[in-house]
Amino acid sequence: MQQIIRLFPLRLREQIENSGVFRRSLEEIRVRVNQYLTFLTAEGEFYLRGRELVSVPDASCVRMRREDLEQMCTFMSNYSFYAYEEEVKQGFLTVEGGHRIGVCGQVSVEDGKIRRIYPVSYLNIRIAAERKGCAARVFPELHSGAEFLNTLLLSAPGIGKTTLLRDLVRMLSDGNQNIAGKKVGLVDERSEIAGCIRGVPQNDVGSRSDVLDGCPKEAGMMLLVRSMSPEVLAVDEIGGQADMGALRYAIRCGCRILATIHSRDVQELWEKPGWDICRQEKLFQRYVVLSCAAGVRKYRVFDAEGKLICTEL
Repeated sequence: MQQIIRLFPLRLREQIENSGVFRRSLEEIRVRVNQYLTFLTAEGEFYLRGRELVSVPDASCVRMRREDLEQMCTFMSNYSFYAYEEEVKQGFLTVEGGHRIGVCGQVSVEDGKIRRIYPVSYLNIRIAAERKGCAARVFPELHSGAEFLNTLLLSAPGIGKTTLLRDLVRMLSDGNQNIAGKKVGLVDERSEIAGCIRGVPQNDVGSRSDVLDGCPKEAGMMLLVRSMSPEVLAVDEIGGQADMGALRYAIRCGCRILATIHSRDVQELWEKPGWDICRQEKLFQRYVVLSCAAGVRKYRVFDAEGKLICTEL
């Protein structure tokens, strides 16, 4: 709670702390210049009015001013926004606790590339949700005996793929009484899984995990395979064919794969251009599809042929 509160302007800290928002399932905080401060939770959106939260905003609710955004940029960059510009121009900044702040505003472009985002007018604070144990019931379904099977996690954005991925990485790395821990190579391109600050994970990703922080996925996967001999290679939000090529290379080198992708279900994935190869070559033996209704997350596990193995609430 204190990690998040310290990001906010001094005028709002006491109000936020006493509002009770941290007793809810807080997922995101949206900050927009001249607009209402918005808290997104599993129960819906809430707004700050005095020291209370309301679900419908009115004129007395807190609006964020330009000077509020300027203060927040100062606090989240440890009083040196210039020093963090290289990270910010990628569209996000990771702060203490592994919380990831998306940034948006005025963009300066040079030679077709983003040179700077300033002033920042919009922030999306994504709360690092380290839900240890959330993968416990799925974990056995991703093994054949003690052998981990190549697994792809699928869902629409914002459902919880990264949270599930983080807990699976931790469990694979530490092992349990039935399955020995494995060397896990984690490519954390956006510092969102391990939540590294100066190379040190803020989240628990297990005792046998090696984290490559802030590195593009394709290059990171190749580097880890060559340098760290991982038994399992974990990566978030694979996308283009370059990522697929790196995954296939890792599989040929004997690595097992744990990855995520934006897709609502297995059939939608296979219909994407170039991704039918997953089915043809049976690159993944397990597909875990996440969905959410009324704040309840549901996991369905499928095999390489798309056959439903189990459903878990």
